Amino acid sequence: MHTKRFLWVALAITLATSTQAKDIRIGMVGLDTSHVTAFTRVLNDKTDKNHVAGAQMVAAVKDSSPDIESSYTRVEKYTTELTGKWGVKLYPTVAELCQHVDAVMIENVDGRPHLKHAIDVIKAGKPLYIDKPLAGTLEDCVKIYQLAKEHKVPVFSSSSLRYAKNTQAARAGDYGKVLRCETFSPAHLEPHHPDLFWYGIHGVESLFTVMGPGCVSVKRGTTDDGKIEVTGTWKDGRVGIFREGKGYGGTAKCDSGKHPIGSYDGYAPLVEAVVQFFKSGKSPVDARETLEIYAFMQAADESKAANGKEVPLKLEWE
Repeated sequence: MHTKRFLWVALAITLATSTQAKDIRIGMVGLDTSHVTAFTRVLNDKTDKNHVAGAQMVAAVKDSSPDIESSYTRVEKYTTELTGKWGVKLYPTVAELCQHVDAVMIENVDGRPHLKHAIDVIKAGKPLYIDKPLAGTLEDCVKIYQLAKEHKVPVFSSSSLRYAKNTQAARAGDYGKVLRCETFSPAHLEPHHPDLFWYGIHGVESLFTVMGPGCVSVKRGTTDDGKIEVTGTWKDGRVGIFREGKGYGGTAKCDSGKHPIGSYDGYAPLVEAVVQFFKSGKSPVDARETLEIYAFMQAADESKAANGKEVPLKLEWE
């Protein structure tokens, strides 16, 4: 009896160790945004009420932008917390980081370095999540997905706003067919990026989550109080509108009536989606839809330059 009991205990320990060993080792690039500490806490702190199991943040590359104040003034603070509190190991290059992890998250608050980092990760064959903005230009966004396709490496990018419960409910058809959608979010500008890439991406992500892809033209104007307003027309005639505003939210007009969407429900739902993506190797958002979001925002700038003229949404993607 004692022998059998010992064997069962040994088997339980072996299984537990095996399960722990299967945790995905994540490496993070760009330590200049609060997302790096928030995501790490959700993954590494098992006592956190929003803990997401199945992965650990284990390594990072410290990177920031010298011409963006919100980047270079915060990188030291976040790096110290990552290494001191969570035991994350720093590596000098992305290529070296990739030798020690199973998957990578590019987190730079600045979208411009994303293509450079993505090239290294994709060439290393590691599944890749890229935080918003996907890149600094639409052209770079397309290059990332083209390279990923060529190398057969899965890539996923999303704002956390995509995973709000009410937004996902509308996406899933819980309210019936979506006939029209309006969203709002802050839209702080940053001179090195197209206007909406920097912060308007949150509300635009909510808009496309509910409406889906298929936008064909974009027109940018202003609200009565001078805020940004961008109207998109979809190929089936539906209309989706993003407005600059305070907080996060919106309304979806559906078969069953009007429903609130676009709320912010924290980071955990996004982190959970990222972990599942790393496990499955399949992005939960099609490349076409993600790229269309950035084409929408680029078209908004083109419309602005053309004094509010409606412009076609241009996206060369299969």
